[in-house]
Amino acid sequence: MKHLFLVAAAAVAFASCQVKYEKTKSGLLYKITKGKGGEKLKAGEFIKFNARITMPDKDTTLNDTYGKIPGFIVVDTSERAKFSFMELLPQCSVGDSITFNMSIDTLKKLGAIPDYNKIFTKGGQIHGTVKILAVYKSEAEVNAAYQKEMELESDREVKNLEADLKKKGLKAQKTKSGAFVVIENAGDQAAKADSGKQVSVMYKGYLHDDNTKVFDTNMDSSKGHTDPLVLVVGAGRVIKGWDEALPYFAKGGKGKIFIPAMLAYGPQGNQGIPPFSSLVFDVEIKDVTAAPPPPPGMPMMPGMPQEHAH
Repeated sequence: MKHLFLVAAAAVAFASCQVKYEKTKSGLLYKITKGKGGEKLKAGEFIKFNARITMPDKDTTLNDTYGKIPGFIVVDTSERAKFSFMELLPQCSVGDSITFNMSIDTLKKLGAIPDYNKIFTKGGQIHGTVKILAVYKSEAEVNAAYQKEMELESDREVKNLEADLKKKGLKAQKTKSGAFVVIENAGDQAAKADSGKQVSVMYKGYLHDDNTKVFDTNMDSSKGHTDPLVLVVGAGRVIKGWDEALPYFAKGGKGKIFIPAMLAYGPQGNQGIPPFSSLVFDVEIKDVTAAPPPPPGMPMMPGMPQEHAH
């Protein structure tokens, strides 16, 4: 497999060498492949685009929006666009593609990176492709387009997760927004983990596509904490997939929760969790009690509590 990656990286590098590049005033090497034509992009407009940014010599992908949520950005003709694909946008129309190569040494010289490191090494190159998908005149238009793309991504993730569970023969119940719950032991139905109840939970969280990558757990001491996680169900103190899935269990209940990325940490990811990662949690409900009244002025923060990052 490593050999195949090296061959692929070499192929990309060779193909890059065959591209006849032009050069911007700032020194960025580029080639624009024209689409169907149309009006040139103007400063202040917003574009939707796909981008794939790689470092072929290191077999590293820095960013890839293809098949995920496209990028959205304002067309900027100021100094801020210097030595980036944004510098080329006024030459482009919707449907055009940009291929570019960036020098790590130049990025350091311009202060875009503070210093060389294991990824950004002296003499290194960044290779990128950008496809311009649409243009919007107003912030309201781009916000609506972004919201639609978020919904499409959520639908894709739910369908993919559902298909994978079916393929594995797992009988899962689907929550309102698209998390999936596999119940191994339902627990004491007289003490259900309903919304508004306080629950104590033992858990182990790992990536859906790699169950060896445990990013957090209190089931053992590997992550530095073994106390049960105490929370009020439905209070918005945990990721949405948890709030929707916990009511399927009761005191003493055990099972698994499968959470698509958009009901977890989405495009941003989190510590130990890459962007667009669907997650799996093994859970055991240790106790279910009435919730205490919240302290005065206590904010209800989204995401998991700080003492348990996930």
